[in-house]
Order: sequence, then structure tokens, then C-alpha cells
Amino acid sequence: MDSINAKASAWLTSFFDSKVQEEVKFLMENDPEELKDRFYKDLEFGTGGMRGIMGTGTNRINKYTLGKSTQGLSNYLNEVYPDRELKVVIAYDCRHNSDTLAKTVADVLSANGIKVYLFSALRTTPELSFAVKHLNCQAGIVLTASHNPPEYNGYKVYWTDGGQIVPPQDQEIIRRINKLAFEEIRFKAKEELIELIDKEVDEAFINASVKNGSFNAQGKENFKIVFTSLHGTSITAIPEVLNRAGYSKVTIIEEQAEPDGNFPTVKSPNPEEPEALTLAMKKAEEIGADMVIGTDPDSDRLGIAVRNLEGNMQLLNGNQTMLLMTRFLLEKRKEKGFNGSEYVATTIVSTPMMEKMAEAYSVECKTSLTGFKWIAKMIKDFPEQSFIGGGEESFGFMVGDFVRDKDAVTSTLLACEIGAAAKASGSSFFKQLIDCYLEYGFYKEKLISLTKKGIQGAEEIKEMMISFKNNPVQKLGGSKVVKLDDYNTSTSLDLNSGEETTIDLPKSNVLIYTAADGTRMAARPSGTEPKIKFYFSTNSPLERFEDFSKVETQLEKHLAEIITDLKLD
Repeated sequence: MDSINAKASAWLTSFFDSKVQEEVKFLMENDPEELKDRFYKDLEFGTGGMRGIMGTGTNRINKYTLGKSTQGLSNYLNEVYPDRELKVVIAYDCRHNSDTLAKTVADVLSANGIKVYLFSALRTTPELSFAVKHLNCQAGIVLTASHNPPEYNGYKVYWTDGGQIVPPQDQEIIRRINKLAFEEIRFKAKEELIELIDKEVDEAFINASVKNGSFNAQGKENFKIVFTSLHGTSITAIPEVLNRAGYSKVTIIEEQAEPDGNFPTVKSPNPEEPEALTLAMKKAEEIGADMVIGTDPDSDRLGIAVRNLEGNMQLLNGNQTMLLMTRFLLEKRKEKGFNGSEYVATTIVSTPMMEKMAEAYSVECKTSLTGFKWIAKMIKDFPEQSFIGGGEESFGFMVGDFVRDKDAVTSTLLACEIGAAAKASGSSFFKQLIDCYLEYGFYKEKLISLTKKGIQGAEEIKEMMISFKNNPVQKLGGSKVVKLDDYNTSTSLDLNSGEETTIDLPKSNVLIYTAADGTRMAARPSGTEPKIKFYFSTNSPLERFEDFSKVETQLEKHLAEIITDLKLD
């Protein structure tokens, strides 16, 4: 506890605001456990940048932790581009303090001689990614905590290509941040270097979204959509994108249209959670809508619900929407003719069905670590190849490469194009998904997330990962485990032959078990939340359309048995 007190005492100097000093004093005298949680570590960059609870302390999001990160970034930019006019664009979402924290970040950048384009009001993450290239910036920053609870905020850094920072830039920036003392942060803004932006960039982004997401689908005039922004930023873009693309029957959930960091109508502003779309699903039943779409606060994830075979609205998972979007893009590219350079992208914890489908089209499927920054890196690393689209199981998708992060704006339009065209041809979004299962095999996935908060929770997650590594799973649902991929050591072990091969991806704290029948289980700590996640996938042939419900029940039962065996239910 002495080291915690010493760390906290450093925040009692005159450099820190008086309110901050008072709060630290109070915690030191009255709440040592809370003090410990706030100072036992520094916030770090994970798969989605830096994200945490807002408040005073080194383990919190505040003007000092963000200021220090921004000072480190400024130092790096000035070193890498010593003879250039440096430009950085900043956006922020609906969360509490996002606007004031964004201005703090702008102040620090300008104090270091860097030109800043600051959005005048909240904007989506995909627009920020787009704006980096559109404005010829060296970097971009978005203040967001995505779908985390209201007490969170965060900070993501983007590089010149519009993608999030990856090696070597991320480690170089982190090294500079870690060298800094808080007192080295330059907070005094050069206001002449800060320029507010809005409509001009909005117009360019909306036009690009319509261009990349629209495929002249038939039946738009008869396709009914219910849309909810879940109190987030997508209200600034998606309604206009749908309107310009020709969708006139769009019902917006007004109770959730006003940006609000409290997210008052939902338990969690996460479209992965069925509860978040309750109001939208109810409205869809009332008006007979064909599709429900909900987006998270910064509009990079989208949840889609469509009518199933019984005519009821059903929320699809990220794997399912990714598959159908990718197939649609592959079909459209096939109509033009493949030239052999195309590829699609997925991640190590997403459905193996992506690889099966790409193989059927004779198109390469590249697989990355979890997080869209790695998919963006692919585009940078393989400029001679053509990226069609790709996504990951966590409700994210990217259409082409004009945005270099998951993009719920353009993906929403793409989903509507698929649904409208399917309905016009006498099919449906859901039936086309079953067509995929008939052609490539029926893959069923399930995600289990266990929340473990605080210092003790972090230790529990660490111990669980160690246990899974030291006591490997032997069977998955009765099928013998034949392969263990350990991304922390970059090794893939064939348990039948004992042969060990190298995994050609950056190291990551992920274990993946594969059984003889193709069933998979992946375990990884979340990079953005106090959770450990378990991803399950199993599969079976689907011979006839009529057998869909029966085979789905069998696969669900199989997954439930595995989860029970592993004591994760």
C-alpha cells in the first residue's frame, strides 16, 4: 500500500486541479481500497485503445491520463515528421465529458505546434477514420468507450492510413508516454491551431458511404426498416445515408434518438444484447417491418434483426451478418469478374465458415487477431491486393477500404440492400442465410462472457488463462481435441503427431482448442472490458432447407453440453 500512497501523493502537487487534490486526500484518509483501485496501475492501450472508468487516478480516464497520452503522441509525431506541418483530427461520441476531454486533447496537441481539426459536435468513429485521410492528417483521435457502461470513456488513436495504431507505432508511442511525468504535459492551447469542422467532412463521408454501400437494389420502396441509434452518434449519419440511397420507409425510435451518455432506455447500449433492441423490435412488430438495425454509441457496431422462417423478428449474431454481407460483396465482385488479387478478412475467434465461403469463390481469406486495427493493417501491408470486405463476430463489418475501422454506417446500408433485394426476389435475409448453410455447412457459434471487475477480477482472469494453458481441454462435446493454438507463444501444436508449427501473427493472450469434428473453443481476456470471453463454434452438414430447424436444435444442444462440461454456464 506504501507504493500506492506514494503514487497517489504525486497528485497532491499544485500542477493538479484543487478538486483533484481534495479527492485524492479524501481517498487516502477514508477509502484505501478505492484509492488502490485508482492508482494500482496505469491505463494501457488494448485492442481498442485506452478505455476505462472516468475519475481521478492513473487507472482512470481524466484530463491528466489523456493529456499524458496526447503529449506522448505529440512528441512522437514531432520526431517522426520534423519538417512537416502536422495535422490531427479529433472526434468524440455522446459519453459524459467526451466534449470537454476532446477539447483538452486538442489543447495539448496545439500546444505542441500541431494543427487540430476538431469536430464541432459528436460524430461517428467511422467518420473519424474517413476524415484522417480526407483531411490528409498524420493521425486521428476519437473519444469513445464504444458499448461500455455509462461510467466509461476512452481514447483511440488512428494513423495516416485511417486505421488504428499498430506495431511499430503503438509501442513507440507508448514508450514516449511512459517516459513522461504528468508535469511535462503542455495544456496551454494555441487556439489559432484549432479549427472546428463539420458539414464539409460530413458531406464527403455520407457521399462515400452511399457510394460504397449502395448496389442499386430492387424493392427499396417496399422495404420497411426500424432504426435505433441507442442514444449514440449514428443519428448524425445513418438516417441521411439511407435517405440518399432511396430508402423512404425508415422508422426511427425517437425515445433513443437523442444522444445521451446515461443511455436511459437500455441496460447496456450494446446491439449484441437483445435487450438493447427491445423498443425497436416492438415497433417492428407493430408496423410489420422487415428489418431492425441498432448501433452502439460510436456507431462502429451494428445489430440486425430480421424475420425468421416463422415470421418473427430474430436478432442475428455478428458471424451471421458478416457471412451474408461478405457473400453479397463476393457475388457483386464476381459479376464484374475476379482478377485474382481480391481477398476478404476475418479474425481468429470468428466463424470458420468465412474461410469455407471464400474457398468456394476461390478468393483468399486472410485471418487476423481480434480487433479491426489488424484488418486495417492488412490493407496497408498488401497494397497490391484488393480488399472486398470483412468483419468479426463482435458485430463489426467493413465495406471496402475507404474507412479503415468497423463501420456501422455503410454496413447498415449494405444490410438494407441485401434485405431489399432478397425480398424483391421472393426470398429474405434469413432465407439467404440458410442458403449459405446449405452450400458451405451449418456453423453455429456462441459467446460466453464472464465479467471480473477490479484488481481481484483481473487476477482471476489471469489465473483462468493459466489454468486453461496448464490443464488443456481434452474433449469438446465428446470429440477429442487435436490441436491447440497458443497465440501467446505463437505456436500451434498438433496433439496427434506432436508437431509444433509457428503462428505467423503478433503475440496475443488467446488459446484456441480444435476438436476432431471441427468444434472449436477460444479463450481470451477482453482488451477493452473487465471480462474473459469464450468463443464456441460447432458445425454440421445441412442437406435440405426443410432440416434447418432440426439441425439448428442439434447444434445448440451440442454447444450447451460443451459449455456445461467446462462449467461455464
